Amino acid sequence: MNESLTGMTENMNSEPDVRDLAEIPAIEVITRSAVMLMSAAAEKLGLSEADPSTSPHLDLDEARKLITALAGLIQASVPDLGIHASALRDGLKSLQLAFREASAHPDEPGQGPGEKQTGPV
Repeated sequence: MNESLTGMTENMNSEPDVRDLAEIPAIEVITRSAVMLMSAAAEKLGLSEADPSTSPHLDLDEARKLITALAGLIQASVPDLGIHASALRDGLKSLQLAFREASAHPDEPGQGPGEKQTGPV
């Protein structure tokens, strides 16, 4: 577990100033989870580098898993996302397109990561 998550877990168990999970609205948990999945997928696609193909973090297998999980979370949560739905869908689509661009042998339309949930990109 990375340092920030470890610290958060420790603080949740010992610090009185950290909000109890029961107090956090569900939509906040969902959107934070989506943002974490988006950020992790972007890193695995090498998008933090000027030239993604040279990123030491480039890992399309890992990116596929993260994008697919993100698509499932967003699609399952759409009725509850309200004003956040459009931005999250746009971010997902951008990641799906970046994945297709990064692939030496792109998936057939509808077969890319998360496309079973979202339809072809």
